[in-house]
Amino acid sequence: MIEIDWKPDKKSKEPIYRQIVKYISDKIAAGDWIIGSRLPSQRDMAKAFGVNRSTVVTAMEELISYGILESDFGGGTRVKSNTWSLLMSQPPDWNKYIQSGPFRANLPAIQAINRLEYEPGFIRIGTGELAPELYPHKLMAKIFRRMPEVIPHLGYLGNLGLPELGKVLSQRLAADEGIKADPSNILVTSGSLQGLQLISVCMLKRGSSVYTEAPTYLKSLQIFQSAGMNLRGVPLDEEGIKYWEIKDASINSLLYTIPTHHNPTGTVMSEERRKELLQFSQNRRLPVLEDDAYGKLWFEKRPPKAIKASDTTGSVIYMGTVSKTMAPGLRIGWVVGPEAVVQRLGDVKMQTDYGASSVSQWMMTELLSSGDYDIYLEELRRELKDRRDNALAALDKYFKGMAEWNKPAGGFYIWLRFNRKIPIDKVFSDALKAGVLLNPGNMYDYSENHAIRISYAYAKPQELNRALGILANIVEKYYQR
Repeated sequence: MIEIDWKPDKKSKEPIYRQIVKYISDKIAAGDWIIGSRLPSQRDMAKAFGVNRSTVVTAMEELISYGILESDFGGGTRVKSNTWSLLMSQPPDWNKYIQSGPFRANLPAIQAINRLEYEPGFIRIGTGELAPELYPHKLMAKIFRRMPEVIPHLGYLGNLGLPELGKVLSQRLAADEGIKADPSNILVTSGSLQGLQLISVCMLKRGSSVYTEAPTYLKSLQIFQSAGMNLRGVPLDEEGIKYWEIKDASINSLLYTIPTHHNPTGTVMSEERRKELLQFSQNRRLPVLEDDAYGKLWFEKRPPKAIKASDTTGSVIYMGTVSKTMAPGLRIGWVVGPEAVVQRLGDVKMQTDYGASSVSQWMMTELLSSGDYDIYLEELRRELKDRRDNALAALDKYFKGMAEWNKPAGGFYIWLRFNRKIPIDKVFSDALKAGVLLNPGNMYDYSENHAIRISYAYAKPQELNRALGILANIVEKYYQR
């Protein structure tokens, strides 16, 4: 669906319908609106342009007469041509190029979420990001003031990243997680997503199987699928992934897991399950990719050590990031694994971006070395716990009897599961109309589900309460049908 972010100049001497004709012609000529694109309804276009529907009808009729547009059988209008009527050479049919690229498009709901998260007027109750007011302004200002004295240069930093940051990460991983990793075993990346992409393009063959929890955050991405791999869901219970249900793991397989404050369910894998999973993977030579994005965000009780801490055979690749604890805009993450693996990933990374931000790496080195980061984390955990408790109270108020949910021990998310089958896509659309942007559970699962991922990390508590009340009214409407 084409989007319109332009309005005609009502003060111009040129008739408004002619301005609309020119606007649409120019968009098609520039290749912005490709052949086959469907225009919004006449009513929606009239609203977008701020004109009467009759003005839009006049413009559409002229464009159709030129052969630029054509009427759809369903009553809509599509882009038909961009040649004769525009008196110009035909631009490439970008639609063919777009469709032939190897990287798959996101699901429509995810595309809508990615777009609307930056639009004003929505309460975002599914966003996997810290609220702007939780950003540590004073701490970062303090770090910024030190930077001129700390940074010797802003040149390229080598294939594994800033050596000073690698050394600090090595020390902290050993102290905090019990992970023994030399700097040569650590690759600094531009966030966890880049780590996933590097692994997908240079470590697995097409047709490989990637096993994950079901549901899982990874299912909402197209990274491994675009590289020709098959995602396979494995159920999880209150202790984590049911690894024993993996029956057909081959030599070209990999297991991806978020064992601590799982996204989207909030589950924390038990210490016993972690040990069993590691033993299972080693017996079957099934490499494990451990994503620890939320490990530092525990509330009442520190979670078990990372799976990687018990790995003595190099069968686990560990990923960390500060996107969830500090800010995603820093674009700093890390991959920990055998030296040969890390060197291979680093070589591919150098071919794609020649290194993560030098400024961000120097900043993180200073932040992790100073002790300020740990003080900040304590404050952040307290704030997130209060927000979690507020969200749980609101759910108890609005959804008791309609749904079930977990009490997360950390992280960002509550997994809200409805007691009846309801049309989640319609709930999503109705919520949008009411100014609430949510993350449907089917984005993360391999089969139909009736769940929603609730994040208490982004929306202000009072806004989250109001949004949950709106959502409850929408869901109740479908319960009564």
